[in-house]
Amino acid sequence: MQAFLVNAALYVVPFLVIITFIVTIHELGHFLTARALGIAVDRFSVGFGRTMFAIKDRWGVEWRVAWLPLGGYVRFSGDDNAASVPDEEDLDSLRARIVAREGPAAVRRYFAFKPLWQRALVVAAGPAANFVLSIALFALLAGVVGNEVVWGPVDQVMPGSAAARAGFQSGDLLVSADGRALNDFQGLKEYVAYRDGVPIDFAVKRAGRLIHLAATPTRQVVDTFGGEQQKGGQLGVRIRPVVDKIVRYDPLSAIGIGVDRTWRVAETTAFVVGRMVTGGVSATQLHGFVGTAAMSGDIAKEAISYTPHDPGLQALNVVASLIAFCAMISVSVGMVNLLPIPILDGGHLLFYAYEWVVRRPLSAGIQAAGYRVGLALLLCLMLFANVNDLHLQKVFHFFGALFS
Repeated sequence: MQAFLVNAALYVVPFLVIITFIVTIHELGHFLTARALGIAVDRFSVGFGRTMFAIKDRWGVEWRVAWLPLGGYVRFSGDDNAASVPDEEDLDSLRARIVAREGPAAVRRYFAFKPLWQRALVVAAGPAANFVLSIALFALLAGVVGNEVVWGPVDQVMPGSAAARAGFQSGDLLVSADGRALNDFQGLKEYVAYRDGVPIDFAVKRAGRLIHLAATPTRQVVDTFGGEQQKGGQLGVRIRPVVDKIVRYDPLSAIGIGVDRTWRVAETTAFVVGRMVTGGVSATQLHGFVGTAAMSGDIAKEAISYTPHDPGLQALNVVASLIAFCAMISVSVGMVNLLPIPILDGGHLLFYAYEWVVRRPLSAGIQAAGYRVGLALLLCLMLFANVNDLHLQKVFHFFGALFS
């Protein structure tokens, strides 16, 4: 029983904390931008479901904490249209109600009557907040914990590997991959891992000359994580470390590292999603809540195992590892919300683009239909991702064995 409770805490608690924190920051992006533009807000909720407690501030905003800690939301005053983009008939009705209740001057405080650029700015502020959060977290790690830099020339080329077929030799110094500078072995591994079967142009310094070698990484076991084998692209070289140190950065440099790291995670995410669409990567790479919870728990376990006899260092390792994981998930949340699906921020921006072109909002009927289709697509995607996660976690095998 004790082991079960410990495992539950390791897997469930980090996941809930990370998801709630990321979504709260996302909603704060909407909220703070709206307040800066003078938009009336009714409620800011952390969590969903029944209210645990709530208070109202002097501007009339209800700050609420609910029982289900899976994110949160912000509700603007008068936001009672399903798609949050009312058509002209809805706007006339809403304006009449506001004038009757609060007077003509109050109309300009409502989100729906703000200029189009202000509404778009409020919507885009949510994903932007996720990217800012990622930059801040990566910068924090670079400045406080530091980055381990291991680099040097090629020491050994594995026989039969992608590197051997491409003509790599001992003593070669990798300079760049597809034009991206290389100065750290971990960065090389991360770039190659998601490009199995994809040719990569390597710039290599050999005997003082710069040459180019084209290598196509093969899909192999590249790591063992949480007891599971992780497969990905592998180049097949060992590095002879000339540089092997922990680098801690000053605040300005750390922010630069945060921006670079956030961009690389976003670029890799877009690349992997594109390969999923074209069939280059298995859909098993798509994870939902179950997979995210499993990954957060595995990260916590791995961090603890690095220093088994030092509780203090264990705690620091867990915190640092989960901060890095939180930063990566925040990038994904920001990118997903920019997809042009009506229920997401990207869908609202798509509606605004239509309104900007034709000078009037879409009809309420089309908006509602788009909202329903978007919700159905999102639910199907979540269902597929979580069923896939349950399969990967061998949950179905467990129940099959239990009832056989």
